[in-house]
Amino acid sequence: MSAHVPVLQEEAIALLRPRPAGRYLDATVGLGGHTEAILRASAPSGRVLGLDRDAEALALTGQRLAAFGDRLVLRHGRYEALVELVGSAGPFDGVLFDLGASSLQLDAADRGFSFTQSGPLDMRMDRGTGATAAELLDRSSERELADLIFEWGEERWSRRIARGIVTARHERPLATTADLAAVVARSIPRRLWPRHIHPATRTFQAIRIAVNRELVGLGPALEDATRLLAPGGRSVVISFHSLEDRIVKQTWRRLEAEGGVRVLTKRPVTPGEAELSANPRSRSAKLRAVERLPAAREAA
Repeated sequence: MSAHVPVLQEEAIALLRPRPAGRYLDATVGLGGHTEAILRASAPSGRVLGLDRDAEALALTGQRLAAFGDRLVLRHGRYEALVELVGSAGPFDGVLFDLGASSLQLDAADRGFSFTQSGPLDMRMDRGTGATAAELLDRSSERELADLIFEWGEERWSRRIARGIVTARHERPLATTADLAAVVARSIPRRLWPRHIHPATRTFQAIRIAVNRELVGLGPALEDATRLLAPGGRSVVISFHSLEDRIVKQTWRRLEAEGGVRVLTKRPVTPGEAELSANPRSRSAKLRAVERLPAAREAA
């Protein structure tokens, strides 16, 4: 597994403004890169509650950040259950969502997220529950596959890809990421492959979103997060594709219109040239931030 490189870390920390004695929530802690930065910036007494649906990532993060002791508490679960997972730990001075797949998931062949190395078609962020990508591909109709690839992958060749998947599985079940990547590549005319990404990128994104139900409950979770903020507290979200970013933007615009919060990023913050050069995976990242208004201004 390659080294974990947190995306837009400096920008996220600048907006969160961690301080000693502050309380922070990382709703998608992953391998803990942003959490570690928050803990360091809020030393000696700032605390972080970290949540993640990936038990394997939580175990690794707990080991890696053990030196922070009881300043870090980790809990296993999805951000859709934010209120239940947080319990009485709030309110928070800052909340962070770093959406999408983690380095651990993308780089481990046996997790089945990557089209660059062959592994079982799993794609579950929580391997303890739910159907795998292979099971989803096997049980879905051609129409269902076309619709999900188009909607969640924004893939113009979705119908041809769905037809290719159904044709291929009649011969034998799709079992590996290499199997799926090959079907997608065959389904798109070679001369029309995208120039800067692998032809299977959008299809893998769509299937991963479907397997993990990633967009289900994101809007309500963002609303819950703002309610868990202390007055003046800030919520920061890093997204990696337009579907996520659209939900963040629309949810926060509505909350701002209703009163009580202020959007801090009228346009999303994106990586600079130095970060893009050092970490190509950051190329699609967008950061947005919102601030809960003080009670007096909220009431006004």
